[in-house]
Amino acid sequence: MPNLLLELRSEEIPARMQRKAAGDLKKLVTDALVEAGLSYEGAREYWTPRRLALDIHGLTARSADVREERKGPRTDANEKAIEGFLRGAGLSSVSEAQVVSDPKKGDFYVAVISKPGRATEEIVTDVMPGIIRDFPWPKSMRWGKASSKPGALRWVRPLQSIVCTFGPEHEETTVIPFEIDGITASNITYGHRFHAPEAITVRRFDDYAANLEKAKVILDAERRKDIILHDARDIAFANGLELVEDEGLLEEVSGLVEWPQVLMGSFEEDYLSIPSEIIRLTIKTNQKCFVTRKQGEETLSNKFILVSNIQASDGGKEIVHGNGKVVRARLSDALHFWKRDQGNLPDLETLTASAAKFGLDIKKPLDQRMAKLDALDVTFHAKLGTQGARVARIQALAKELAKITGADAALVDRAAVLAKADLRTEAVGEFPELQGLMGRKYAALQGEDASVAAAIEDHYKPQGPSDRVPEDRVAITIALADKLDTLIGFWAIDEKPTGSKDPFALRRAALGVVRILLERKIRLSLLATTRDGDLLSFFHDRLKVYLRDQGARHDLIDAVLTSDADDLLMVARRVEALTAFITSEDGKNLLAGTKRATQLLAAEEKKGTVIADGVSEALLKLEAEKELFAAISSASKDASDAVAREDFRSAMEALSKLRGPVDRFFEDVLVNDEDAAIRANRLALLRLIREATGTVADFSKISG
Repeated sequence: MPNLLLELRSEEIPARMQRKAAGDLKKLVTDALVEAGLSYEGAREYWTPRRLALDIHGLTARSADVREERKGPRTDANEKAIEGFLRGAGLSSVSEAQVVSDPKKGDFYVAVISKPGRATEEIVTDVMPGIIRDFPWPKSMRWGKASSKPGALRWVRPLQSIVCTFGPEHEETTVIPFEIDGITASNITYGHRFHAPEAITVRRFDDYAANLEKAKVILDAERRKDIILHDARDIAFANGLELVEDEGLLEEVSGLVEWPQVLMGSFEEDYLSIPSEIIRLTIKTNQKCFVTRKQGEETLSNKFILVSNIQASDGGKEIVHGNGKVVRARLSDALHFWKRDQGNLPDLETLTASAAKFGLDIKKPLDQRMAKLDALDVTFHAKLGTQGARVARIQALAKELAKITGADAALVDRAAVLAKADLRTEAVGEFPELQGLMGRKYAALQGEDASVAAAIEDHYKPQGPSDRVPEDRVAITIALADKLDTLIGFWAIDEKPTGSKDPFALRRAALGVVRILLERKIRLSLLATTRDGDLLSFFHDRLKVYLRDQGARHDLIDAVLTSDADDLLMVARRVEALTAFITSEDGKNLLAGTKRATQLLAAEEKKGTVIADGVSEALLKLEAEKELFAAISSASKDASDAVAREDFRSAMEALSKLRGPVDRFFEDVLVNDEDAAIRANRLALLRLIREATGTVADFSKISG
């Protein structure tokens, strides 16, 4: 079967857009072809900095003929109904329709619509211009003389050429010469911009990829990544070092080069006095280079690894030299930031009021930065006030939370007032992603308690489902206070997440609270802390997501989670105990019996059947119902006592004793007895089953 090769070649596409764009191209083209009636065996997308390519193999040569019978109105229907049918079917008169008789419905019109198949070349010519013109780039541009005209083509960078060939695997292929804005598809592409700028004629994917490689273009991005990674590891190892791997940087760099050449540069060892995190970010952000370290050690070396797109005749000496100059200049700036942040601010006399407000020691650099943050009235949010006001709220909330977490009150207070201080440091100003981390380093330098220093870094954590959760009690307290203040504040001003939009990362903050409470086993009344039922519901949503990710069944979560459950740790423990119970034989059988009881009871309640207020022992006539009443009385007390002790496993074990009596009750007892009093009494007995199991979960919500 034939194959289709497509290439869209342009000026350099931003690395961050390439992978998604190639995937979008594959989906848009294959969806359009399938919608047009074609089928294919497989498709794979490729990308480099200057091209998106698509290889579709096993594509049918034409779409199938289609014959459709469209049923219309009865022959005696009104004129408008018949006209609408003819118009929809593309018929000019009823003489072109068939009349079909139905013994029950009478005679009605049927339109037989035949659509002949179309050649794949014709379909591609039809669909491709629209796909290119409406391509979903995050940002696009117009260029050249045509850019001033309405409807001019937009592309991420100027589109330069298009390849589109179609044909069998071992025969000649043809060009599908569709045209868009003066660019006509052909079988001509171009290789590496510097090494092989000459035109290349291609037929199908295999010789396309092979010819590009001869022209110094490695088409497969994963292969480029693999070359970069292994060459970088090898060159580091050859110099007695190891590569500090970075998947994000590797992805980006592979999108910057078509012919990766890995080289090693160096900088003066004096710069190693800068924290490793700053060195790494400086080199990564400004030069897209990797750092190295001595084998088996954490500290960085003064060697860095760069990836060039040019195979230089001098072995890369000039490229290394040029990159080294820029790296040294950036590290010089970083060293300046690092030293300045440890010194005094020039306007200390203006900070005394802010220092007094937070009990800051104006002689210490980090305290000065916190005072500066407050004195400048730096805005946190227009409706929520300044960063200084926010720190004061976190400080007050942390004081209350410390009583629950058991953290040292004085250390919590100190950590709260310094937690945001590094936002006014030059290092964080240059690299915002270092907030918290730099605060910890500066706190350690000025002799803060280790718990305070740790809390400054860790109060931002966890920042996602895979991020670590704070361990130190002080850090836990500040992390909770920070996230709860954020959530309480944005709920107060009605800035809640909507759909997929969550500009203030409130879902992440709520999940962070959930993870801290559950993984650090902290009992906290969220309703008492937040005073907002709607916010509690938001926490419930995050809790469900977290527990499901941990393997809990959604129905068991729903069975335990009530609208006013604000101790999430207890909810999680109930789910855990219920999961263990409901998968046991006793649990499965009790669930079946309980469901039968609650469903029967619910049906009678709906009908308005009289149910006794309580169970009368005098009306218990059969041994099975007497046994059940005694078992419920005992199990209810034991389960309630266990729940009060928060021993949910024992509560489940107590309920499990109901299994036998419930089974025997339904075997031996007719609930809807002819005697109204006995019937009402037996229904009251069923209500006791519902109430007893309800002490641990709503069994009606459990599937199975």
